[in-house]
Amino acid sequence: MPQIQIPSPLRQYSGKQASVDIPAKTVGEALAGLVARHPDLKRHLYTDDGKLRAFVNVYVNDEDMRYLQKEATVVKDGDTISIVPSIAGGRTGATVRSEAKARRIVIVGLARHG
Repeated sequence: MPQIQIPSPLRQYSGKQASVDIPAKTVGEALAGLVARHPDLKRHLYTDDGKLRAFVNVYVNDEDMRYLQKEATVVKDGDTISIVPSIAGGRTGATVRSEAKARRIVIVGLARHG
């Protein structure tokens, strides 16, 4: 059966478990099984009309399910489903300076290596 990896911020809603094995044939079935077992997760993963929230990213064996068959993506024994919430926030002057510095490092690195 596939194993669902629970991100740290959501573990308080899954009995503090880092991962949960859920019998399922698709990603959608696995997520439905997860919220059936841990109902408090539902409001963090789904909208009121039952759609997966836009900021919730789901990966199957490191592949983004949005580029596979979405919730219809077939899973099998041994597959890993990772829930990765997007992280959003404002920009500060320090963040902008850090990003600019990081871009310079990448550009300098590219110039040296290729």
